[in-house]
Amino acid sequence: MKKLNKTTIAKTNRPVKVLQFGSGNFLRGFADWMIELMNARGNYNGSVVVVQSHSPSVPQAFLEQDNLYHVLIQGIEKGKTVNSHQLITCIEAVINPVLEYNSFLQQAENPDLELIISNTTEAGIQFDPMDIPTAGQTPKTFPGKLTALLYKRFEFFDGDMGKGLSLIPCELIENNGAALKAAVLKYIALWDYPEAFKRWIMEAVDFCNSLVDRIVPGFPENNYREMQEQLGYEDHLMVVAEPFHLWVIEASPVTIKRFPAIQAGLQVKFVADLAAYRTRKVRILNGAHTAMVSLGLLAGIETVKEVIEDNELGILIRQIIFEEIIPVLELPKKELEAFAQDVLDRFSNPFIRHELSSIALNSISKFRVRVLPTILDYHKKLSHWPAGLIQSFAALLLLYKGTFNGMKIHLKDEPKILKIFQSAWEKKQSLNELVNTLISEKALWGEDLSQVEGLIEVIEKELKLQLSRHGQ
Repeated sequence: MKKLNKTTIAKTNRPVKVLQFGSGNFLRGFADWMIELMNARGNYNGSVVVVQSHSPSVPQAFLEQDNLYHVLIQGIEKGKTVNSHQLITCIEAVINPVLEYNSFLQQAENPDLELIISNTTEAGIQFDPMDIPTAGQTPKTFPGKLTALLYKRFEFFDGDMGKGLSLIPCELIENNGAALKAAVLKYIALWDYPEAFKRWIMEAVDFCNSLVDRIVPGFPENNYREMQEQLGYEDHLMVVAEPFHLWVIEASPVTIKRFPAIQAGLQVKFVADLAAYRTRKVRILNGAHTAMVSLGLLAGIETVKEVIEDNELGILIRQIIFEEIIPVLELPKKELEAFAQDVLDRFSNPFIRHELSSIALNSISKFRVRVLPTILDYHKKLSHWPAGLIQSFAALLLLYKGTFNGMKIHLKDEPKILKIFQSAWEKKQSLNELVNTLISEKALWGEDLSQVEGLIEVIEKELKLQLSRHGQ
């Protein structure tokens, strides 16, 4: 089998336009994959320098493969099975800022640099008041490293406003661009950098809020040898990703020009406010996931795909998505239904085994954020209750009983939450009193739901049906 490196693959030299904080599976199967396609489709000409955010040294595989690897696209798209691959050649170098701090700072001197993207985990965007590096010492945090890099660029180009950059973080926190900017400004104050640098940051650097959506399982541990045989190369960096991809970015015109992904036919949306898209993802994708967990587990089903293929639950989840969630969302119905169909394709992916038990972790807080707002909005808008989501709510209360058909259910949630449910189910009280006890707990739902007229009654009725159906 051939080695994968520059001796076996012809690699085009392109100017470095992107600095990427993070060498993990997600960015390599998402952002770098996009840049590769943009280059291939002729509307971009740029390469990437990757800055490691966690590893103590550059992994040997990057060095041996000259940063080349494949992205394996596996899943369902428009109802059809997709199993393809894309060779990624756009990564020019991978550097470790701790071991190669000068090399890291020299990236700021690159006149072609336009974009900085990042994925340093949700905890990566933070400010540490103790992060005060001495000369030649690498700042500890990602925002600290970024601030040092931006200051180097400011100095090298004498504060030229035309040498500003666009920053598009991918960390899964709300308003990630604004949070990153706030951290940088705190370091500017902490490190006593000049006011002129702060003005340059405010006027020349575009911090974009963004929302990313793609499942990237990463290296195919179970069948990588088979995948290498198909590729014809020995590839220790290959990454599996689903076909679906979406990047919603709040960006200025200059950033849109710097990142012409739409012209390449990629699912990138530049918007003034991404809040509606975040709500769409949370309510449809995450909401449907959370709604199916208790229903599926109580029915003895193990995976998301099996729920969607089940004769009864598959129909119910589609009802929940199209008839209960979509009617209360703000975006155009056609756009919402197209996204929902993509979600169902993703749920049906035969290449990913998505266990309901893994989604069940901290189900109460997930239900509170992802499902409960839809239930309340639906009732407020339509003056009746969404039947499918009420079934899910009742099933969640039953699941958290902790035992089912004589079997113990291994619940994974905060101890105080489990204690509330245990206490309620062990009390000798009527079903109406049980429901009242549970839904009135602000610690569970963030509010006293017993004050919502009619909710106790519909949940009690559904819970009674489920207890009867399951012989409880």
